[in-house]
Amino acid sequence: MSRDGSGTKMNALLTKVRALALSYPETTEEFPWGDRVVKVKGKVFIFMGQDEKGMFGCSLKLPRSHALALELPFAEPTGYGLGKSGWVSLRGPQLEKAPFDMLREWLDESFRAVAPKRVIASLDGAAAAPKKPVREAKKRSAKKIR
Repeated sequence: MSRDGSGTKMNALLTKVRALALSYPETTEEFPWGDRVVKVKGKVFIFMGQDEKGMFGCSLKLPRSHALALELPFAEPTGYGLGKSGWVSLRGPQLEKAPFDMLREWLDESFRAVAPKRVIASLDGAAAAPKKPVREAKKRSAKKIR
């Protein structure tokens, strides 16, 4: 187990998920309401922490995987009305045994659900140059035909 800034021992899964979350572009870690969150451009894409027994837990925004995730025994809709918006909370001993690749995919889904398009484009390596509107391209083509 590693330690956080306050000297508290961090669960191994928390350490791993935290590092992955912070590897995304333009992310910051903050501690509102006593919770550990990672934000992209000021918007939370993961709430995470550990309970008094040291077990990892997190909440992610899963617009595509929401229903599938809720079928798992360690998942439930996030409280405070966030579950209605696709947020899912994951916790319990079974989460510790879940495949990390699944958590990685869900973290990526949550990041992409919250991040601005420009940040996603930089993540994907795509040029963030604005595209010409379709209407302009059609007008030019019509002029060439006449």
